[in-house]
Amino acid sequence: MTKTNVIQLLIKARSEIQPPKKEGTNLHFRSRYVTLEGCIEAVTQPLANNGFFLSQQVKSNELGSYVTTKIYHQDYADWLIESTVPLVLAKNDMQGLGSAVTYARRYGIMSLLNLPSEDDDANQSTVQTNSLADTASEKTKSRTQTWHKSA
Repeated sequence: MTKTNVIQLLIKARSEIQPPKKEGTNLHFRSRYVTLEGCIEAVTQPLANNGFFLSQQVKSNELGSYVTTKIYHQDYADWLIESTVPLVLAKNDMQGLGSAVTYARRYGIMSLLNLPSEDDDANQSTVQTNSLADTASEKTKSRTQTWHKSA
């Protein structure tokens, strides 16, 4: 099997993957999101039907801890694609670690396979960031208008 054949199989597998459903609920932001289980469920069978296997591991190096997501093909042992997502802990305890690993695993799968989904937490943070940018912009306009009036 050639690398071209493996890529063609991966394209076929990807075309069989349905976007994961937003089955999780974030009560804090009152939003829905794709769960890790939803990601795994969406990709496992289409990958397997085309000879692929998904593997994830938590590792660390001198830069810190991360989750690596790899996709292998059964007929081409030297071929794999890989994604690495750093672990960013909100809290330095086991719950914080578990949450970071779950996020990193989900993001690893979704980015490696280019799966569409909106991350409601990220959308909320974007809204907050845009709101802060709008506020800063208004303050700048106000200062600019004041400067023009006094000049």
